[in-house]
Amino acid sequence: MKKRLTVAAAAIALVLTSCKKNESGNKSIIKEDSSTTVITDNNGKIDSATVSSSTLEVDGKKDEKTNFVYKATDGTLVKVVFENNPKESTVAITSNKKTFTLKKTETKGDETIYKKDDMTARVKGDSLHLEQGNNIIELKKTKI
Repeated sequence: MKKRLTVAAAAIALVLTSCKKNESGNKSIIKEDSSTTVITDNNGKIDSATVSSSTLEVDGKKDEKTNFVYKATDGTLVKVVFENNPKESTVAITSNKKTFTLKKTETKGDETIYKKDDMTARVKGDSLHLEQGNNIIELKKTKI
């Protein structure tokens, strides 16, 4: 009797764990791009500092997000997310559980400037120069 109960319990556990959940969603509204976005540096080489990037297509319009980790001169790690979509381009800077999102205001040659209120971020190559009032923070892209 105990053997039958044990076999029945094992069979039920096997059936419950082998069920698949369908998470495909409504594919007619949002189409995810299966291709990977490759970020290149100024020399055309693949940038290996990219933590992750994604491209999402909604109604034929692409929304690209690229995540990087930057390091401050004091050793603090900062998460930086660049987002480009048809409406606007932004940079979100996260440190100490606080996120600041700045909108792209202009591009001068190889330098891009993002601003919000009294905060300004200047991105040039692998460096990000962050200014807020009298505070200036230098960040460099790091490889993880």
